[in-house]
Amino acid sequence: MVDFEFKDRYDINDLVNIVEILRKPGGCPWDMEQTHASIRMDFIEEVYEVAEAIDKNDAKLLREELGDVLLQVVFHTQIEREIGRFNLDDVCDEVCKKMIIRHPHVFGDLTVSSTGEVLNNWEAIKQETKGQTTYTETLESVAVSLPALLRAQKVGKRAAKCGMDFPDAHSAINNIRSEIDELEEAALSGDSERIADEMGDVLFSCVNAARKLNCNSEECLTAATEKFIRRFAAVEEKVRKQRKTMDDYTTEELDAIWNSIKHTI
Repeated sequence: MVDFEFKDRYDINDLVNIVEILRKPGGCPWDMEQTHASIRMDFIEEVYEVAEAIDKNDAKLLREELGDVLLQVVFHTQIEREIGRFNLDDVCDEVCKKMIIRHPHVFGDLTVSSTGEVLNNWEAIKQETKGQTTYTETLESVAVSLPALLRAQKVGKRAAKCGMDFPDAHSAINNIRSEIDELEEAALSGDSERIADEMGDVLFSCVNAARKLNCNSEECLTAATEKFIRRFAAVEEKVRKQRKTMDDYTTEELDAIWNSIKHTI
């Protein structure tokens, strides 16, 4: 057994110590083998579990999931600490300085009158500190690893800051129709690359319309998927009450059942 002090209550320093012990020779074989790349998806999954706890308004679950995210931060930092590039103090120092610099209306002499001004200042300072001199650089800085809908919406929002945008929601919706026409032409051609390209354009145009309508496209699609599952479950339940299975029905018959319940669920 390693030399470790058991306590009734632990703090961030104990977490750093625990991760260090797990990574040292004589620690946990699994933890010792991990790299940034090997646990990359773990980090993403933990963040989504935090989001789920927030959606459920479950404080106990949120506390637990935030702990899992914090563990990921400490673990990745420990890997860097072993290499000698930075430690947790460096991480904290950098984010503190960032927050101070990006809040001149709190830690400086700047006066703001609205949340909008705060956000505009934030983006301007962020662009300056990152050395971004063109609008293109601000678009390229949106992480490729983000969910596609979220990334598309952020890119569209940043492009809009230089005037590259639809004048209103109606125009954005019309663009969806135009892109669908092009998708239909591509589908008739049978060219798989062209179809994929036009499908991407349709999806991107839908994201732009959502943005102009003040909707979050990621949340809209999540809600639509949940709605589909609820309606699917209702169709299957109706089929089961007839002592049949879904396979006993034709597509047209299932569509008829779907249409009969979709306005009630």
